Amino acid sequence: MALFQKIKQRIRDGALREFVQEVKWLWQYIRRYRAAVLIHILLGVLGILMSLASSVASKFLIDAVTGYHTGTIGGAAAAMVGMMLGNIAMRSISSRVGAVLNVRIQNEVQAEVYGRILSTDWESVEQFRSGDLLNRLNSDAGAVSGSVTGFIPSFVASLVQFVGAFGIMLYYDPTMAVIALLGVPVSVICSRVMVGRMRRYNQQMKAIHSDVISFQEDSFQNLTSIKSFGITAQFCRKMEQLQKQYKDAYLDYNLFSVYTSAFMSVVSMAVSAGCFGWGVYRLWSGAISYGSLTMFLQLASTLAGAFSSLVGLVPNAISVSTSARRIMSVVQLPEEAAAEDDGIRLERDVTVCLSNVCFSYQSGERVLQDIDLTAAPGELVAISGPSGSGKTTILRLLLGLVSPQNGTAEVIGGSGRHYTASAATRAAFAYVPQGNSIFTGTIADNLRLTKPEATDGELEDALKIACAYQFVKELPGGLQYRVGGRGKGLSEGQAQRIAVARAILRRAPVLLLDEATSALDEQTEEQMLCNLMQSGVVRTCIVVTHRPGTRKFCTSSYAVCDGQLRRMTPGGA
Repeated sequence: MALFQKIKQRIRDGALREFVQEVKWLWQYIRRYRAAVLIHILLGVLGILMSLASSVASKFLIDAVTGYHTGTIGGAAAAMVGMMLGNIAMRSISSRVGAVLNVRIQNEVQAEVYGRILSTDWESVEQFRSGDLLNRLNSDAGAVSGSVTGFIPSFVASLVQFVGAFGIMLYYDPTMAVIALLGVPVSVICSRVMVGRMRRYNQQMKAIHSDVISFQEDSFQNLTSIKSFGITAQFCRKMEQLQKQYKDAYLDYNLFSVYTSAFMSVVSMAVSAGCFGWGVYRLWSGAISYGSLTMFLQLASTLAGAFSSLVGLVPNAISVSTSARRIMSVVQLPEEAAAEDDGIRLERDVTVCLSNVCFSYQSGERVLQDIDLTAAPGELVAISGPSGSGKTTILRLLLGLVSPQNGTAEVIGGSGRHYTASAATRAAFAYVPQGNSIFTGTIADNLRLTKPEATDGELEDALKIACAYQFVKELPGGLQYRVGGRGKGLSEGQAQRIAVARAILRRAPVLLLDEATSALDEQTEEQMLCNLMQSGVVRTCIVVTHRPGTRKFCTSSYAVCDGQLRRMTPGGA
């Protein structure tokens, strides 16, 4: 009764519903590759049947050799060897089919997850750490693809092996078959105990593993700061702490597995001893032949192995279930809402406008309160304010990465048409974010991200506008100079100018610079902003800055403080 109540409570808590959702999600990949999966399963089943047939052939061979039954020794030996070779061939082909299928499904799952991460609503995906996303994209995607190519075929093959071995034993000696099944109830009870704890262990280890990856990624990205502050030992200790957490969880899981495995092995050994004892007794009493005894011992071992495989699939199923749930939590995130058309692409003169905007992040903290901002063609607008005041949030609103709870964020075309800021209206913007946004590759590769078909001449023109042409020309290889991730090989100021040049190549009417000139001297910054507005490429420019002197170059200036946006006179305090 207690067990029934526990199961009933788990169903009420949604465990059954979650399991059904996970199975449905996995089924889409099985259905998509059902022909290949079916071939993989059939090959495995054929191999198992040949293995069972070789056990029966061994009985007739031994009986023929000992004279218990008359028969052709050569025929029995040939049948036995043929079945064994056939089993090897089926397993080899099945392994190859499984490998091809596994890599195809893994690539598809990874592509789906990667694409969803990029197309998901910005604020929703920001709740995940990058290390956790990488873990889901690689480790969990591999587990899911492995379930289709490994778990399901293994389950079917082990089931066929179990049923086949039991059927043969039942045909030749029902008592032996019953003895061989004595361990099943014990195994079922153990499996019920294992499931809940294994799921908890899997979730715990995957969470810790994500923490480790995130920490490592942060460490490598901030290696210069770690070295300069002399805190290498501190980070090493933190790494050791995370490793210890993972080690403790893993060893707890391993200890539980060792106890369970040892108990199951004792049960299996007892069953095998019972089968052996019964077989010896039957041989001593003359009821069976040496060949039959050999076959029974082989089948008893096969039966025990098949059942152990079925029980052993439980941890695998739990791991797959956990991975499927983790991936589902990403692919089911809401996608960005885009406008119904992309008419904004046809607009050249663009005005951006925030009217009575109030905005709070999902955490609930109010960031902006009733702000108004307008930037028209020909204007260079500065937004200043202390860190964390909401300057970058304003740019996110303009880009349609987030939406206001009250008020409107709009892009107004020269035709007079109003577009609500969204993923579609980003065609009107070029954006240079805070920090280093340079990717691994050549400078030309980085520049062509926004315009793949750009000629070298166009790249050079963009570099000249961004005050970057001179230093790029002096680098080894010039445009073909290769930089590492996050601009390794360039100074901060050089990386910022490359990023601005890349934005210029987009040829969007509105340019957003988020602290994109912070590493430049005032003279270079002034020259760059002057070039931008005189280039004819950029019609409107909004600059987020901490530097008071930047405001004197601008046609209008705003300051953010306590969630309010206050218009200032150019160059004013």
